[in-house]
Amino acid sequence: MFEVQWKAGDVTWLPFDQVLSQSVIAYETREKVGGIWLPSPPVVDDYNAPVTALYDSLTTNVPHPIMAYTSYSFPPETPLFPSAHVVQTYLESYAAYFNLMPLIKFDTAVLDARWESTQWIVTLSDGGHFAYDHLIVTNGHYHLPRIPELPGLADWMKRGRASHSAWYRKPDFLGDKILVVGGGPSGEHIATEIDPENLIRRGRLIELKANGQALFDDGTTEDNIDYCILATGFCMHFPFLEEASMIINNIPPDFPPLLPGKLFNSTYHVFPLAKRLFPLQSPYPISSIAFMGLLIKVVPFPLMEAQAYAIVRTFSDPSSLDPIAETVDIITHSDKIKRAGASTPLAVAKAWIRFDGQDQWDYRNAMYQFAQGMGSGTPLIKVTEWEKELYGLKVDLRSGWEDLEKSGDSIAWLRDVGKNGVQDWVELMYRVLDYARTPKDSLGKL
Repeated sequence: MFEVQWKAGDVTWLPFDQVLSQSVIAYETREKVGGIWLPSPPVVDDYNAPVTALYDSLTTNVPHPIMAYTSYSFPPETPLFPSAHVVQTYLESYAAYFNLMPLIKFDTAVLDARWESTQWIVTLSDGGHFAYDHLIVTNGHYHLPRIPELPGLADWMKRGRASHSAWYRKPDFLGDKILVVGGGPSGEHIATEIDPENLIRRGRLIELKANGQALFDDGTTEDNIDYCILATGFCMHFPFLEEASMIINNIPPDFPPLLPGKLFNSTYHVFPLAKRLFPLQSPYPISSIAFMGLLIKVVPFPLMEAQAYAIVRTFSDPSSLDPIAETVDIITHSDKIKRAGASTPLAVAKAWIRFDGQDQWDYRNAMYQFAQGMGSGTPLIKVTEWEKELYGLKVDLRSGWEDLEKSGDSIAWLRDVGKNGVQDWVELMYRVLDYARTPKDSLGKL
């Protein structure tokens, strides 16, 4: 029996039509599908983060024609960078279209999973105990806030002057001067939403003083800060695997010559994983469990869809994985990271799951090819050239689209787009790109 775990994280479904001869069940801690896209109240308490870090104004930072699963497009006339509500509706529609709802047990958490002899024994929040041949861990990595170790920060948080962005929902008044720590998408969006006219960029924060002063690594300071929002990311966290030591919470030791004999969670990566999915060194078989959706700086939905195909291949044919070749790949990747400047095990851990440039496209294509069978011809699915090009231009695309929305012209631009398939969206994105690159004083109504 396959068990698919959905907790409060990213959302992915297996291509179930390929495994209909098996029994599949998905456990979801929340009341609906959607994971991080399903809203939740901002405050549980000061110590337990909300089940999602979704804030009210969030829109995607990737155009939805690139973001969508290859097997299911967003509806015609969907705004190019949709709101979280639109994404949530899309996921619900996906689940309904592929008749996945009967396979999901909602409001049910996986409390413990341990390998015993030949199966996984799983304990649920409703008191149930079940045995499974395979597990797929898809609980995501956007729930447990990463709080940096900074002098003075603990005191600020204790006094209610700082919080992680997981608690942020909208720009309520927090004071006259707000410090947002973190330059990723969430940090950029939150800072812009709070006060787009008075943004000041600083270096890396190194200390917070009790008198409201912040010190930065370039030697500059900022006085009279009223509140600090930490957009500092999240930790990978698998509590249901910890009690029985199915995973070790620590930074793995340096290597080569030998990979560690157990599976490690550094909170930045899980190691060692064949194909970024399957534990190579562990007390359970390599094909008995898969960790899906751990990669960052990627387009998540289609990448996890590609991983799903690879998981189906591995679970149905464990011999398809070559442990020696996978070990060589891991060592090669480690050497690449170290040559780029990662000089410690912690630095390697932080860089391990970051994909740059062509990496995510090569990885997706490799998963498609592996799933189909090496040497069996051209994969049935392959990343398109327009995806690669337009993903690299997503910042310009978003800027152009935001201008069209502000002017009210976006509705006209969307009319009937998507009714003739994905090519409609490709043509629209290139039009928006041209619009974004054209000086606004030379534009008429396009």
